[in-house]
Amino acid sequence: MKFIDIHAHANAYPQPPYSPGKRLFSTPGELLAFYDRYGVEKGVILPAANVENTIGVQSNEEAIAIAAAHPDRFIPFCDVDPRAFFNAPDAPLLDILKWYRDKGCRGLGEICANLPFSDPRVQNLFAAAEAVGFPVTFHVSPVADRGYGLVDQAGLPGLESSLARFPKLRFFGHSQAFWCEIGRYADEACRAGYPEGPVVEGRLPALFRDYPNLYGDLSAGSGANALMRDRVYAIKFLTEFQDRLLFGLDICSPEEEDVKPHRLPAFLRELRATGEISDAVFRKVGRENAERLL
Repeated sequence: MKFIDIHAHANAYPQPPYSPGKRLFSTPGELLAFYDRYGVEKGVILPAANVENTIGVQSNEEAIAIAAAHPDRFIPFCDVDPRAFFNAPDAPLLDILKWYRDKGCRGLGEICANLPFSDPRVQNLFAAAEAVGFPVTFHVSPVADRGYGLVDQAGLPGLESSLARFPKLRFFGHSQAFWCEIGRYADEACRAGYPEGPVVEGRLPALFRDYPNLYGDLSAGSGANALMRDRVYAIKFLTEFQDRLLFGLDICSPEEEDVKPHRLPAFLRELRATGEISDAVFRKVGRENAERLL
């Protein structure tokens, strides 16, 4: 079985380095080389439309063009900034999302605007995504006015409020501040990092149980760490929420290798090979949930 990567980024043209010798995103060819190495059939291209997390804002048209050039390997999402269309809380974002849906986009994200979940402009974007039938991939930030991602407090009350307000909207959760909530943690600093050690259940499993519209994007160091920090709990979590977890890599700079996201494919394959998760769980998380949702 080959994986479907729910969380991918690529630039058609290389951008300036964000640090010496490191570009922010891979080119499509570089990303496909990783895919061939790790057994990934295709990935979801998430354009970078928010100024907070990119050097140059990427157009949805570029993501659509990348997917059109490799139709068997990439699936395009669109990314619309909540402040688009004159920074208004009643901007006609539904019309924009309909436009991109008709151009072949299958979802919205990665939302990285550094605004609270409760911001009326964010809520307006969520309402538009729910109406058009898009899932949303979002990054959670523990702080405002620095970094990127929708801002929420410990325990994710802003996310919970949105889950309740938009029950038909499928939320694909992602980032350190999201996945650290899988367990209890020592202090606020953990929300921006990668907690280690055995998992004592935190707020996130409860949110999964209470809100069937919450899904887990397992990409990046955050998603991989949430599983790999505690093998025993990973087996329980993968099995209980097998219908709402999505394999992902979030490979960014092509110069970065042998980090936790790159080890996730082997980790999941090992759990299946040892019988610690069933083949059905492996297939759902690895690709079938993505096929069903997209």
